[in-house]
Amino acid sequence: MAPKSPSATSSSRAWESLNPPLSGWIRDAVLAMGFSLMTPVQASTIPLFMGHKDVVVEAVTGSGKTLSFLIPVVEKLLRLEEPIKKHHIGAIIVSPTRELALQIYNVLLSLLAFHPPSIAVLKPPVDDEDMSISCQKYPASTLKVVPLLLLGGTTSPAEDLSTFLKRSPNVLVATPGRLVELLSSPHVHCPQSSFEMLVLDEADRLLDLGFKEDLQKILARLPKQRRTGLFSASVSEAVDQIIRVGLRNPFKVAVKVRGATGAEDKRTPASLQMTYILTPPTHKLLSIKQLLMSLESTPQKSIIYFSTCAGVDYFQYITPLFLQNFVVIPLHGKHPPNVRQRNFNRFANSHTPCILLTTDVAARGLDIPSVDLVIQLDPPSDPKVFIHRCGRAGRAGRRGLSVVLLHPGREEDYVPFLEVRKTPVALYNNDKIFISDTDAINATELIRRAILGDRALHDKAQKAFVSWVRSYSKHQASSIFRIADLDWEALGHAWGLLKLPKMPELKNFTGDKNLGVEIDWDNYSYKDRQREKDRQTVLSETRSSSSNTHQPSKKRAASENIPWSQNLDKKNEREKRRERKRARKERERWEKLTDEEKQKFRETEEMLDQVRQVQQRKGPSAAESEEEFQGFD
Repeated sequence: MAPKSPSATSSSRAWESLNPPLSGWIRDAVLAMGFSLMTPVQASTIPLFMGHKDVVVEAVTGSGKTLSFLIPVVEKLLRLEEPIKKHHIGAIIVSPTRELALQIYNVLLSLLAFHPPSIAVLKPPVDDEDMSISCQKYPASTLKVVPLLLLGGTTSPAEDLSTFLKRSPNVLVATPGRLVELLSSPHVHCPQSSFEMLVLDEADRLLDLGFKEDLQKILARLPKQRRTGLFSASVSEAVDQIIRVGLRNPFKVAVKVRGATGAEDKRTPASLQMTYILTPPTHKLLSIKQLLMSLESTPQKSIIYFSTCAGVDYFQYITPLFLQNFVVIPLHGKHPPNVRQRNFNRFANSHTPCILLTTDVAARGLDIPSVDLVIQLDPPSDPKVFIHRCGRAGRAGRRGLSVVLLHPGREEDYVPFLEVRKTPVALYNNDKIFISDTDAINATELIRRAILGDRALHDKAQKAFVSWVRSYSKHQASSIFRIADLDWEALGHAWGLLKLPKMPELKNFTGDKNLGVEIDWDNYSYKDRQREKDRQTVLSETRSSSSNTHQPSKKRAASENIPWSQNLDKKNEREKRRERKRARKERERWEKLTDEEKQKFRETEEMLDQVRQVQQRKGPSAAESEEEFQGFD
């Protein structure tokens, strides 16, 4: 069969070719967004989803999947015979992360900005008079799309319910946990008569065990007669679970990218160059620096992926030592929601060269504008995530580069492993990247000077290294990433550690755990005055206790003959020291809690206080006076 001509391809992807045709205002909206033609996934999916078909869509990242489900959702709700009733829901879009849910919501708002009746409801009125004017302009019989964003950690469930009751939205864009909480309210309705469509974005992750329970609760509250769409760059990984989601004979849409020879399918955009660099641990940070410096034009936005949150917390202080010309922004899942959102916005809206240090929380679905470079300092523990990480660059036809850093030796087997998974990577050839052993030694000393300036940074380094080792040991490609093959001393120098931490993985290690570093640990202090004061207190108590237990034999014999009352005093003093130590640890633990965790702790304490008060009012024998439960009649 002869290949299609460019004109034929363009004609099949023209917005005007859709049947049924799109509303005029939607055509204006997509043209304003820069989509003069439909992308392949849009041309394949929109007619099916608008035509009352269940769909399972697998398409490379950055291919336009979001509009593939938003357009059918909006068109379906605006073509109903009558408006959806108050407090009834017509469609739900579920996302695994806050950032992706917010992104979908913003795209939906951009689309609805071209629909006057909907935007009149969404635009907040200045006062009651403004509200009445808005209502008069578009009567209740006018069809509108009113979305509501539900994100855990940013608002309370009570606030979400209050907003729902006031606005009466008919489309929910939500993360699973917060959606379950809202749907549990008797004021929220999803009857067969009004509910139309369910969309699961990044479906393979939503079907992971971590979301399975919430997803089952959501589906239990939705009518079985509905249209369901599953969208992801790797939805095939979860095909065996699709039946559990309740799809009825779904249409499978798989949009692939041809390789350079045109013979094999790829799972990544053609505009994305995927590469790897072989480098020993001590050369990694310098390789990143030289990579950034060697590119023809300085990347405006780059992402460096780490395997753990603790790694991000540590390297946000280390990376700027090497990359002074870039703004470094940390982002991981243990940040409080407001910090995550603020840092994400800083990176997305930055007009100067910046680097996002992050974990897999920013690996899926996010459409961050103008990401030029993705670097994976640590290959992901889950191989499925590799394609999602790479896909933050090279989106919507834009040129992008991804680089994964691998240790020479067994980790080189990761290259053919990726080839089998249809995500091939090529060796990054650049003569400008060369690091000598002297350069590596100087880099280690640079990091250690920074760590020696504040003991808190040493603590972060130890925690980050332990968490990295734990993550490495749990890699799904365990035959490639093996703890037994690690060079512990080289890793310690690469991280700038002052000593290797105590951990089970090092029980058979016979090398230098101090890494050649001599340090007076008693005088190694924290910059934070209160923290250093607490350390000195503990140190003083330890010295005092140590001197008492190692006193000369005569003194020890005399101490055995001291009166019982004095022994009791010493026992009380030891108990007081333990209490101070417990209080200090509790204070440190409290300081590390997020605002959300602190609030939950306070709420739990209040509930316990209420229970105690009830028990006190009942009296000590209240429980005994209750009859034993004998079962229902």
